[in-house]
Amino acid sequence: MNFAVRMFAVPDKQKSTEVRCAVRFPLRLPIRVVTEQGEFDAVTENISASGILFQLDELLPVDTAVGFLMRMPAQAFGSKEDVVVQCAGRIVRSYKSPPGSHAAAVIDDYRFSQ
Repeated sequence: MNFAVRMFAVPDKQKSTEVRCAVRFPLRLPIRVVTEQGEFDAVTENISASGILFQLDELLPVDTAVGFLMRMPAQAFGSKEDVVVQCAGRIVRSYKSPPGSHAAAVIDDYRFSQ
């Protein structure tokens, strides 16, 4: 997946707040996670309207600002073409899980892209 991912400003939120109030859907999608420390390839494990859990090689610290693009399959939205969503958020949970790590991020803002 070759997307140019750029982070965009999100309103200040209370740090390290994690609230699971949305239905989670088990979707395995490749994503590119962008942080101030660099860019990382990852795979989603589940996605909701307010957050995402993904697996990657790096351990991302809690409160790290992240940006990422997701290409959602057309059939998931009942559309003719895949839907690309650009998201901005922050890491609320991160842990080692051999052979890599997992990170959970709250989605503070999102935009649909072409």
